[in-house]
Amino acid sequence: MDTHSSIIIYNVTVYSENQTLKNGYIKLTNKKITEIGETHQYVRQPKDHVIELSPSYKVIPGAIDVHVHGVNNADAMDGTAEALQTMARTLPKEGTTSFLATTMTQSNEAVEKALRNAGAYIEEQTDRDAEVVGIHLEGPFISPKRAGAQPPTHIQDPNVALFQEWQKTAGGHIKLVTLAPEQPNGLALTSYLKETNVVASIGHSDSTYDQVGEAIEAGASHITHLYNGMRGLHHREPGVLGAAYLRDELFVELITDGIHCRPEMVKLAYDQITSERMILITDSLRAKWLKNGTYDLGGQPVHVNDTTATLADGTLAGSILKMNDAIKNTMSFTNCSLEDIVKMTAENPAKQLNLFDTKGSLKIGKDADIVVLNENLDVEMTFCRGTLSFQKED
Repeated sequence: MDTHSSIIIYNVTVYSENQTLKNGYIKLTNKKITEIGETHQYVRQPKDHVIELSPSYKVIPGAIDVHVHGVNNADAMDGTAEALQTMARTLPKEGTTSFLATTMTQSNEAVEKALRNAGAYIEEQTDRDAEVVGIHLEGPFISPKRAGAQPPTHIQDPNVALFQEWQKTAGGHIKLVTLAPEQPNGLALTSYLKETNVVASIGHSDSTYDQVGEAIEAGASHITHLYNGMRGLHHREPGVLGAAYLRDELFVELITDGIHCRPEMVKLAYDQITSERMILITDSLRAKWLKNGTYDLGGQPVHVNDTTATLADGTLAGSILKMNDAIKNTMSFTNCSLEDIVKMTAENPAKQLNLFDTKGSLKIGKDADIVVLNENLDVEMTFCRGTLSFQKED
């Protein structure tokens, strides 16, 4: 195809920023969305490359996964450009066009290696793959009581000076930090993150409801993987979970694999939090898109079967959830609409990461990060900044 031509996806249902067009088209030129309209409005140009489908096909903005550790035998903690490239090449298969390379609790040296590598990769990445839009530092500033699959030996108290060093090592690309604000210096780090435009997320935390309130005052605006690694709901102590339900200042991540929380609990969360504040994540490991077996997570063996990843003691250890399955599951569990899904997979994460001027919705002038779903909500095509990154084989 001529690199100067435009791509037109024609005769499809387009979920644009402000309306859903049942018989629509969308035009991609030079990495950007240049036209959106109804089919009768389209005027063909000589170099247009037209992909004609049917209105049962749906065009939505690419997902932004703010919490993904690995996929296809690659992990952000590998600390290699090859690992991040593998992630960026594989994620479009499930409809993800942007993501935060997510670290985990490890030795300072291992974290620094991952940060240095991710920062360098972000500066040099190409347009044909999913875009690494930043780094999610998950740990080590978390609660030992709520470690989950994070190795307890490397957990440490929140530390502003250490974070400053790490942000410098990462070239300023750390965009989100999961921490336990109730730990010593937790509120100080939360305040510093807010001041420097980094999202402070409460996760792996034993905070009480009131302590979450203090963290929100200090600048926290996000909850890491709701239900998992947090103080739960009690009628005399609402905990982190109660705060996630009730505090409108918080965007809330959820893993909707039906394993990290039962389908009924997904519906309960959705009914309370709604698509206005919820963000779907995968929290996936290197085992995603691979066969069943034993894989590594931060030096710990993780056993993977068809649906679940666990440590030797049975602790859940991330997921093997694909984003398009998260979409299907969420619609099944909650009866939400595809418009709601677009909010939870694209709009909300883009707004939280301060990217909504370029990503997170289908609007003229924004990046051409586009996913085409068939009538079964399977990914047919994914475009990353206007380049076809994935096409389903017949």
